[in-house]
Amino acid sequence: MKKNIYVVGAVIEQEGKILCAQRGANQSLALKWEFPGGKIESGETAQEALHREIKEEMHCTIAVGDHIDDTTYEYDFGIVHLTTFYCRLIEGTPVLTEHAAIKWLPYKELDTLDWAPADVPAIQKIMGQHTR
Repeated sequence: MKKNIYVVGAVIEQEGKILCAQRGANQSLALKWEFPGGKIESGETAQEALHREIKEEMHCTIAVGDHIDDTTYEYDFGIVHLTTFYCRLIEGTPVLTEHAAIKWLPYKELDTLDWAPADVPAIQKIMGQHTR
């Protein structure tokens, strides 16, 4: 029986671009791109987890906005349940602490990166909403 892992991802928007984060070379899903975020701790809401994770990982404060998607993806290490939200920066500039790289991409270029599979449905939904 595989472990269920509940995580959140912040789709941080700024000036028509989205913040994309590349996983480290020594992490699972090495060098894949993802939305920054992390595990939901016991007793936390998804929104509380996003606030905490972005503060810890990127030393920023965000405002969590609309829900985007819920995705379940089975990896070899477990079943990831990813919930994504649109967010905006309210304080600070994202810094690298756990990721190999970060970049800001326009909506129409999101699919040019090698994303972690659990993030792909959210990418498709976001691109669909912003290419009309």
